[in-house]
Amino acid sequence: MSDKNVISLFANNKKISVNDAASEKMKFYAGFNYVKLRKDTNGNKFNKDNLLNYAQKCHYMVTVMREIDDETLLYRYDVSNADLFKFMKSFEENTLNGVIIEIEKYFPEDLA
Repeated sequence: MSDKNVISLFANNKKISVNDAASEKMKFYAGFNYVKLRKDTNGNKFNKDNLLNYAQKCHYMVTVMREIDDETLLYRYDVSNADLFKFMKSFEENTLNGVIIEIEKYFPEDLA
């Protein structure tokens, strides 16, 4: 994965500095690449309570492609942050099926 890909992961979030993300070293664990962020754009360490409150407000619009009766359809699921892992697990357990096309995150206004 190139540095350009790392930057694009954080480009939509105004509260996370792209330069900070790019300056961190890309690491690999459990089959995934990641970048660790230590501080926000103001140079402050992250506040656990603020992040937890923020997470409760977030939700995701997940677009899933399914083929039914020789027709390709898109399903758009509105998934709260609290239910995201449960939603993903439903694909593993075949409760839901299809191909995830896109996951779009809706950010609350006040991250910091």
